[in-house]
Amino acid sequence: MRSMTGLGAASRSAATGKSKRDAAALALSAEVRSVNHKFLQLKVRLPSELQLLEPEVEALVRKRLERGSVTLNVSSHGAAQLSAVELDVTVAKRYHAQLVALAKELGLEPQIELDDLAGLPGVFSSEPDTKAMQRGRKLLLEVVEAALDNLEEMREREGKALARDLAKHAAHIARIAAQISARMPIVVKNHQDNLRKRVADLLGEKAAIAPGDVAREIALIADRMDVSEELTRLESHLAQLDALCAKPGSVGRQLDFLVQEFLREANTIGSKCNDAQVAHAVVELKTSIERLREQVQNVE
Repeated sequence: MRSMTGLGAASRSAATGKSKRDAAALALSAEVRSVNHKFLQLKVRLPSELQLLEPEVEALVRKRLERGSVTLNVSSHGAAQLSAVELDVTVAKRYHAQLVALAKELGLEPQIELDDLAGLPGVFSSEPDTKAMQRGRKLLLEVVEAALDNLEEMREREGKALARDLAKHAAHIARIAAQISARMPIVVKNHQDNLRKRVADLLGEKAAIAPGDVAREIALIADRMDVSEELTRLESHLAQLDALCAKPGSVGRQLDFLVQEFLREANTIGSKCNDAQVAHAVVELKTSIERLREQVQNVE
């Protein structure tokens, strides 16, 4: 079992040049955070020179994580360049000649700065350095993998704590269900006795009533108040909860559905049984189920 909440961070560095003379260090730092979400919601922020690799990074994250709102930030440090910058002198000369001609045409003194020429389209261009990009890609995937390893370690640690808490609430639910089960025969008998007493009070001692009619009404009361099916299903749900907590992988959605079934059985028990002690037990039962539901929301 893993929690959906966690934080993982990692840093990696490597040289991107082909030789010691032109080698420049590229350093990447990755931080990945995750919080609760019904599905997997992913936000990735990469350095501008590595933006082309975003689909590959997203695929890597989706392969590792199944649920949660996940934010991955990667920042770059160092002097490495992943793109080769090219200067087109011919284009710069053409710009200069045309600007000089324009100034002469307008009767102005040419005031052309180098910075002005450098900022014009086509003077400088950049193309990805294929080999440097390959090294940058390898480093990026390494640092993201390392950050995800740390995130998963934290999520698994939190998941163990969640499993212990779920087991505690499940044990409390089992105890309350056992109390209700033990109380029900007394509840049914009390209602049967009350029925006989009301019949006797209404009809008097001299009035005759067929024993079969009373027995039939008593049977109907017992049937209406019978919660054995609900208690049996609660027991089955508890066994399923234990199995899911021990199951590897993503079980959060299954647990969420199972908790809804817990609540359905509790509501049915409360509506069937008109007894103060059972009503108090049902309130306590629902409280434990709600605590169970709150914790289940954190499970991946």
